[in-house]
Amino acid sequence: MILGIVVVLVIIVIALGIKIVPQNQVGLLETVGKYSSTKQSGLHLCLPFVQRIRVVSLALQPLRLQGYSVITKDNADINTTVTLNFHVTDAVKYMYENTDSVESMQQLVRGHLRDIIGRMDLNEALGSTTKINKELAEAIGDLTNTYGINVDRINIDELKPSSAIQEAMDTQLKADRERVAAISKAEGDAKAIELRTKANNDALIATAQAQASATKTQADAERYRIDTVQAGLASADEKYFNNQSINAFATLAQSDSNLVVVNGKEVDSLGQSVVLGKAIGKSLADEKK
Repeated sequence: MILGIVVVLVIIVIALGIKIVPQNQVGLLETVGKYSSTKQSGLHLCLPFVQRIRVVSLALQPLRLQGYSVITKDNADINTTVTLNFHVTDAVKYMYENTDSVESMQQLVRGHLRDIIGRMDLNEALGSTTKINKELAEAIGDLTNTYGINVDRINIDELKPSSAIQEAMDTQLKADRERVAAISKAEGDAKAIELRTKANNDALIATAQAQASATKTQADAERYRIDTVQAGLASADEKYFNNQSINAFATLAQSDSNLVVVNGKEVDSLGQSVVLGKAIGKSLADEKK
C-alpha cells in the first residue's frame, strides 16, 4: 500500500511538472519566482512547486480604448474613441519590466492624442482623422524597448463634440444653409428681373424697328405718289389744265355756293363752257329768290 501511494505521488508530481506551451505563444520559466528562461511552443518539463511556466501570447490583439475627453486649441471639448491592434514582441519586458504594459500603452496613446488634438482647432480636428492617425502612429513608434509591445495599427473611431458644442454647430449649420438659400433666391430673382428687362427691351426695340419700317414704307409710298404726280404734271399741256378747271367748276355748280371767283383773264374762255353757264345761271336764279 505504501508503494502504491508513492507511485501515485510520483505520477502526480510528474503531471504537475508537465507544461504545454500552445502555438504562437511563449513560456517564461520561473524558478522560485525568478525568471530563468524562455520556452517556445511545445511540451516542457519543470520542477513542481519550485518552477512554473507563465504563458504569454504573441498573437495580434485588438484593444478598444474607452472614450475620453480631449480639448482642442480653441477650447472645444471632444469625446474620442480609439481602437488599436498590438502584439507582444518581447515577452520578458512585457511581463517583468512593467506591472501592466497594456495600461501603460493606453496611457501613452491618450497622452499623445491629447497633444495632437490640442494643437488643432475644432473644425480642423473633426476633418483630420487620417492626419491624426498618422501623427499618433509616428508618436507612439515602436514600444518594444519600453513595454515589449508593438502597435501594428491605430485608428480614431470617433471624434464627437460635446452636446453644447454640437447644438451650436447645428445652429450655425442651419444659419449657413438659410444664408445660402437666401443668396440663391436673391440671385434667382435678380436673374429673372434681368431676363424680364431684357425681354421688354427686346420687345420695345422690335416694336420701334417695326414702326420705323412702316413709317419708312409709308414715306416711300407717299414720295412715289408725289413723284408720279409731278412727273405727270410736268408732261401735261394746256388742255389738261383747262379740263381740270371745268371739272372744278362742275363740282362748284353742284354746291350751295352762289359766289364764284374767277380770274378775269380767263372769263371769256371759261364763259364758253356749258358748265360755267350753268353755274352763272344757277347763281342768278338764287339771287332772284
